[in-house]
Amino acid sequence: MDQRERFQGAFRGWNLNWEGWRRNSQGEWWLLSQGMLILAVIGLPSWPYRLGQNLPAFALSSLELLGGVILLLGIGLAVLAFWTLGENLSPFPDPKPGIAIVCSGPYRLCRHPLYLAVLICSFGVLLLRQSPLHMVLLLTLVGVLRGKAQREERGLLQRHPNYRTLMGQIPAIAPWIPGLNWQLQNPA
Repeated sequence: MDQRERFQGAFRGWNLNWEGWRRNSQGEWWLLSQGMLILAVIGLPSWPYRLGQNLPAFALSSLELLGGVILLLGIGLAVLAFWTLGENLSPFPDPKPGIAIVCSGPYRLCRHPLYLAVLICSFGVLLLRQSPLHMVLLLTLVGVLRGKAQREERGLLQRHPNYRTLMGQIPAIAPWIPGLNWQLQNPA
């Protein structure tokens, strides 16, 4: 499969339809929540104030530079994870029919590197904006992505029972952050 076919395959088989959005049949509401939060992180200004407003100018500039670097690293991870998934990519938590379990590239390090990339990007924006609002958005995004990932894993376990072994070997999203590395207790 050439690179163009791989890229096009990532956008096939999503089964987008209005009835699905209305009934949440593939987990569309998780995607909607995630998308709204990402747009809020990107588009909303610092509010109600900047957390570091009393810091010296050098410290503020350093935080902004660090935030920009972290944002770029998150974007890089997202591109790599997207490319590695190829035709297995779905925006919904319910896996596409016929997908394979991907264990290469960034998927060797965590089960959900795209979600990790979103959180890294959001943390970078938090450092750039230094806003209490962006802290709340980041924490809300953590909860939404955790819920979406857990629904995704239940679907993967139904289609690929051997996925449970992978769950015991590879961290979920981020093993160093409480709540972002789990095992499913009830796969049903």
